[in-house]
Amino acid sequence: MTDTTPRTGTTLPDLGFDPDALRERYRRERDRRIRTDGATQYRRAAGEFGYYAKDPYTERVERDPLTDGVEVLVVGGGFGGLLTGARLREAGVESLRMMDEAGDFGGTWYWNRYPGIHCDVESYSYMPLLEETGYMPKWRYAPGEEIRQHAVRIAEHYGLYRDAVFHTRVTELRWDEDAAEWHVRTDRGDEMRARHVVVSSGTLTQPKLPGIPGIEDFRGHTFHTSRWDYGYTGGTADGGLTGLADKRVAVVGTGATGLQAIPHVARDARHLYVLQRTPSSVDVRDNRPTDPEWAASLRPGWQRERMENFLAILAGEDVEEDLVQDGWTGTARLQRAIITGAVDTTLDPAERERLDELADFAKMNEIRARVDDVVHDPATAEALKPWYRYMCKRPGFSDHYLQTFNRPNVTLVDTADHGGVTGMTENGVVVGETEYEVDCVIFATGFETGVSGVVSGTLPVHGRGGTPLLEAWGRGPRTLHGFYSHGFPNLFHLGPLQNANSVNFVHILQEQAEHIAAVVAEASKTGARYVEPTPEAEAAWARTLAETFVDNSAFLAECTPGYYNGEGTRRAAPTSYSPGPVAFHRLLAEWRKGHMSDVLVAPAAARTEG
Repeated sequence: MTDTTPRTGTTLPDLGFDPDALRERYRRERDRRIRTDGATQYRRAAGEFGYYAKDPYTERVERDPLTDGVEVLVVGGGFGGLLTGARLREAGVESLRMMDEAGDFGGTWYWNRYPGIHCDVESYSYMPLLEETGYMPKWRYAPGEEIRQHAVRIAEHYGLYRDAVFHTRVTELRWDEDAAEWHVRTDRGDEMRARHVVVSSGTLTQPKLPGIPGIEDFRGHTFHTSRWDYGYTGGTADGGLTGLADKRVAVVGTGATGLQAIPHVARDARHLYVLQRTPSSVDVRDNRPTDPEWAASLRPGWQRERMENFLAILAGEDVEEDLVQDGWTGTARLQRAIITGAVDTTLDPAERERLDELADFAKMNEIRARVDDVVHDPATAEALKPWYRYMCKRPGFSDHYLQTFNRPNVTLVDTADHGGVTGMTENGVVVGETEYEVDCVIFATGFETGVSGVVSGTLPVHGRGGTPLLEAWGRGPRTLHGFYSHGFPNLFHLGPLQNANSVNFVHILQEQAEHIAAVVAEASKTGARYVEPTPEAEAAWARTLAETFVDNSAFLAECTPGYYNGEGTRRAAPTSYSPGPVAFHRLLAEWRKGHMSDVLVAPAAARTEG
């Protein structure tokens, strides 16, 4: 059945399915996968497993420690850092240093170079600053290397390589009240100073590993997809993995990365075992080259218009036209369960939830029917069907993944009843009582999602009076709009912290970067000694978050375990702005017009230059 309900939704046609039966099936599938250890089932790529996070792409170049000072230090060279650097340059900031642990700009697109990698958000909306840099993507959904090269293009266009340092990790930020600046220490022995520090260290860069017993005993080859070992596999991100021709390979994980990499591994390996705990929902991708006539017809300002149209549709706002028309905009109504935004207030909330759930059932039935249409073996098809609500996991899109399971050299191993891979031996992987002998294990197990170095404690921050940031946030983050905190002057955060979110996270980062650049520029213009919100402003923002909070705990509790619900243990809390990103961006724009002076503290008479 196709969901024909309008976005404002009032009725559904005859169902053709039993909602109670689907709810019961969803619960059974959830319960099969719940583990008592929750998110602790994973281990960090650190210590004895630190080699999984090493940079395989760029050789580290030794240099002398830095002891100088800059006006602004941006920690992180992904799109958040790049956009901040670009907007700071536009605001006239010349004393600017970019820093990253990687060997170049790109963030997640620097690290992730696995075969088949593409963005799942349309490139014309996802890749920022296209008009500013004079670039048009070659594909509707751009491959990873094109996106990485665009990151380099942005850095070159805005002169961000000028004072950049790579393969460098900040190990401490400590505020000096007398000098009104941050002292910055790094793992390269640097002892530099910065008046302002912007932390954009990313949430999709640090790989996580499954805590499989015996992982250290395996004598074959292993690596994580975010550090793809082409020296072992051969080939490129376009495929041609000739090094796997005589290899038995296991891929652990079937999320967004697995959907893209698995078809290439299957094409070239002697045999592939796909180890799946929970199947992804896999809708049609329909990627295609950019139409040159369409590109030539675009008017100046087209990208911002397209980005805002995409964001508005996904946030539930009323729009006259859907400019993108893809799998995301076609399911915007279903995304309210996780990504909050505007809803139809003419309906009773219970009735709205009922209609949304029925539309969700219809969409997931459509996705499950596609599995039957594509996969030849009935048992394999049944194991590949996702039995959960649409936004329990990030939706997947592929025109190649399901077809891969029709290959004779591919075996799907469903690990759900065993809580995942049971163990590893010298020669293979174990699921339950069965050992699968393999030569190579590839972990497509994702990242430490939503955890920056500041939040995890790997980047210690000491504010006024030496107070540790994590101590000040002992009962949860306290910020104004997610950007800055009392007691930690001139320190800015980018990311999903007490603000708003969307599937096109680069758009969110662009708005954040523009906001931070505007605040820094105003501080410089007015001669403010530092930028810092009052405790009252923090408390008021916390109240706003709480008063507008939409509790989706019930939805998360019914989901199969994954990173959205903390492997089945996380409960919703008022840590984001529930009216959604469009409303949040309006709020920021209004705040900048009338309240920016609220965070600009004291004239800079005693200022010491770096």
